[in-house]
Amino acid sequence: MRVVAGEAKGRPLKAVPGNGTRPTTDKVKEAIFSRIGPFFDGGSALDLFAGTGGLAIEALSRGVERAVFVDADAKSIEVIRTNLKATKFENRAEVYRNDAERALKALSKRETPFDLVFLDPPYRMKNGAELLLLMEEYQLLQPDAVIVLEYESSYEYPETFGGFVLRRKAVYGETAVSIYDWEPPAKEDLDI
Repeated sequence: MRVVAGEAKGRPLKAVPGNGTRPTTDKVKEAIFSRIGPFFDGGSALDLFAGTGGLAIEALSRGVERAVFVDADAKSIEVIRTNLKATKFENRAEVYRNDAERALKALSKRETPFDLVFLDPPYRMKNGAELLLLMEEYQLLQPDAVIVLEYESSYEYPETFGGFVLRRKAVYGETAVSIYDWEPPAKEDLDI
């Protein structure tokens, strides 16, 4: 596992020990970024269920200004910090050990919405849509934010829900990746 492109290209990334984390392969990472970038001019990213931190580290390497990494597992947090140090991105990152819903609630109090969100929950969890709707409710998304949802390929998420519209879905063996664009509701659609 390594950083595929950008400022930290080629730097190896440490994996989380054990079988509890399923890092996104370099091939899938390359495919994701060819669809959403491939490079960025600033902005902020959220990596929920960050695992190794590989997706948001890739985004930082490709020009995202800041990233927030969240994972509930202590080993993952340690690996994320190690990978940030190895890529020299620790000054552009915040790392939190928390579960996803609590983290979203805490982040909502800051009023700093994200341009890019990576959501890669464990395959046994099928709550990606609910978490995205929470982000929408908490106003955690910039207009035209892009969301990358990674999940088990045997599961289906809807093409549209809330303000989320599917841009593209791809399947890589047992992994599916759906890329959603978030379109905030028009002012006339809002209750006054």
